[in-house]
Amino acid sequence: MEWPIKLHEDQHYAVVVTDGIADKEGSLAMVKAIAAALRETKIKRVLIDYRNISKVSGGAVDVYNRPREFEEMGLLTNIKVAEVVNPEHKKFFDFLETVCVNRG
Repeated sequence: MEWPIKLHEDQHYAVVVTDGIADKEGSLAMVKAIAAALRETKIKRVLIDYRNISKVSGGAVDVYNRPREFEEMGLLTNIKVAEVVNPEHKKFFDFLETVCVNRG
């Protein structure tokens, strides 16, 4: 999965437009890159556009453990993330959102 990150420091937000297959390895690498980019700025809002991904992979257990993996990578918990997804991937991302919100 590809994920160029565009920082808008003057307006305090970042935009990430993904492409390819959203799998566990690519998603964790993307989160790590976003976390590193945000640590060097005052940005606390991120828009992730997933509309160009062709496939989402990962089961419920993978998604359930994702917040813990985010935490271990040092992802800031005080950021706001908005995601744009295609209807066919909405159920997956809704579950991910619920798990993340429930885990803080």
